[in-house]
Amino acid sequence: MERRGWGAYGAVYRAFRVEGVPGPVALKLALHPGDERFAREGELLSRIRHPSVPRLVARGSWRQPGDILSTPYIAMEWIEGVSLYEWARVQCPSSRQVLHALASLARALEATHAAGGVHRDVKGDNVLVSAADGQVFLTDFGSGHYLGAATLTSPPFPPGTPHYRSPEAWRSVRLPFQASAPPYAPGPADDVFALGMTAYRLVTDDYPPTPAPMDEESHIWRPEGPGPRPLHAVNVRCCEELSGLVCRMISVHPEARGSARELAEALEQAARRAGPKADVPLFAREEPQPVDARGAPRHVVPRAAGHTARSWLTAASLGGAVVLGAAWLLSAHPGEEAAQGHASAPEDEKDGGTVAVGDTALTAPVSPRAPSAWSAISVDVPPRPLPGQQRVDTSGRCPSRTQVPINGGCWTKLAVSMKDCDASFNYYEYKGACYGPALPPARPSTSGPAEHSEYDTP
Repeated sequence: MERRGWGAYGAVYRAFRVEGVPGPVALKLALHPGDERFAREGELLSRIRHPSVPRLVARGSWRQPGDILSTPYIAMEWIEGVSLYEWARVQCPSSRQVLHALASLARALEATHAAGGVHRDVKGDNVLVSAADGQVFLTDFGSGHYLGAATLTSPPFPPGTPHYRSPEAWRSVRLPFQASAPPYAPGPADDVFALGMTAYRLVTDDYPPTPAPMDEESHIWRPEGPGPRPLHAVNVRCCEELSGLVCRMISVHPEARGSARELAEALEQAARRAGPKADVPLFAREEPQPVDARGAPRHVVPRAAGHTARSWLTAASLGGAVVLGAAWLLSAHPGEEAAQGHASAPEDEKDGGTVAVGDTALTAPVSPRAPSAWSAISVDVPPRPLPGQQRVDTSGRCPSRTQVPINGGCWTKLAVSMKDCDASFNYYEYKGACYGPALPPARPSTSGPAEHSEYDTP
């Protein structure tokens, strides 16, 4: 009926006429014929039975008339709703409501881990909140893995989103990178950490410093480090029960996080026993509501109380550093919502850096059309610069001659083939070539002489 989103490897459609299913389904169609990720995602979903995980209703291959090769697809239960972050913006939930939502997601992870799988891309844009009853759903298992499944990605990292990677995942990288080095293998503790980072972003409207070695504040994630500021110190409306459990989930020590089942039980108990502060809305609505030129109300984004605005430059620079770093590590030329729902948040507020099949960081509803694997295959340069990307000056030029001005941003042409021009690394196509976003040079540390790090040597 209509395309609802696309990502690095697939496009998502609202479809009908699946045998035995009276209503619509979420149809995920691969961009590339024979993509094994779809078979892996379908197999993982077939093993999970949980009310907070969309039900798999069909899988197979589809061939457009005239095509030689068939394209894999999966069809899942359709969930009409919004992402977890959008839900928080609109509903201004209390700590108790967030505790209930996190408990349901922890139960979904418990079912996933019990099936021998890991999600590998838990984040708010891969969580849907149903418009009908407020139930939360963990979606987009396109980055998932299960015991016995083939490895489909190259080192150093498997699929995922940089801000949600665990400290142990970042510590696994050694520079200079050796192509023969085995990739990091995420486990249940990585999913728990990502759920904790999801909660942190949800409650504070921000991320803490990342464990990535290029982040000048990454020292807080060292085994002897203090860790990020607790939630109730950033958002004074957050109850201590929620704050403490999120600190547990994002502990630098994997064994201290607990299993998904243990966390679900703790979250459920906290939701029952928390005091009156747990019913205070986490965000303050802005009044009066502004209107546009026609007098219609404009969308208001409530801000977290006690919000500290870390620049989006940090997030974008991190993603870009990973992008360009990946290109360098792989000897290239130097240089983010759940698929089944609506993409209603502003484009520059979505998470990026994922390679999940249904990620819709560049999503906008489009006119109905017949599904076509090639209708979404080209991931073009975005129509405006990415957050933190270097921009052209008033004369339309970039600061470096090696950079190319495109759509107001500065881009670096990458020496990779088009088949490797992968949006999961923030690579984009422009006029038959592959480009990555150019980022400002890293600012020198103001904390004194650089310390020797494990990342300084192989």
